[in-house]
Amino acid sequence: MIRVVLADDQEMVRMGFAMILERAGDIEVVAQCRDGVEAVEAIRRECPDVALLDIRMPRLDGLEALRLVSGLTRVVIVTTFDHDEYVDRALADGASGFLLKDSGPDLLVSGVRAAAEGDALISPELTVALLERTRSAGSSRPDVPGVAELTERELDVARLVARGRTNAEIAGELFISLGTVKSHLGSIQSRLGARNRVEIAARLWESGLLP
Repeated sequence: MIRVVLADDQEMVRMGFAMILERAGDIEVVAQCRDGVEAVEAIRRECPDVALLDIRMPRLDGLEALRLVSGLTRVVIVTTFDHDEYVDRALADGASGFLLKDSGPDLLVSGVRAAAEGDALISPELTVALLERTRSAGSSRPDVPGVAELTERELDVARLVARGRTNAEIAGELFISLGTVKSHLGSIQSRLGARNRVEIAARLWESGLLP
């Protein structure tokens, strides 16, 4: 069971997210918090597997709370605001995901599961912009180590990861099982030296294999 602390200053949002997560069957919401201070206290008390934090909250915002607890649990930022600086700061400070509140229930559950497994998931609408910023900030490196070693199927999976697809969506588009997707992801991470799907996507963008 994945234990989750949920923090948002809007009660209806907290209740809605809690219902979505509890329905997943393998997720338990162990605390609901109204602000960042309560979230930090709950995380220290409950030692959850994952914390879902809104950004704009009273007393202590989600990004400051992330900085305080990133060593204690995996944090997924869930917010209405898709500002580039929020995304970049959250990931730089150790967030295991950045989701928009209107991304839908499936992505919310996938984000929690990905974080619990040590992976990272970002809302698809943010992924391309993030990786374009990453690529433009550095030099072009067409010969990215490990990319040439990927099999054709691994390249298919990696390209879909770079487009922000979830494991379930990749399985559906390629007509393969979820287990096969996870197996390919493990191999891709090993070949590319990537820690998570965000770094897989970055390697693909750096290699020039995506337009």
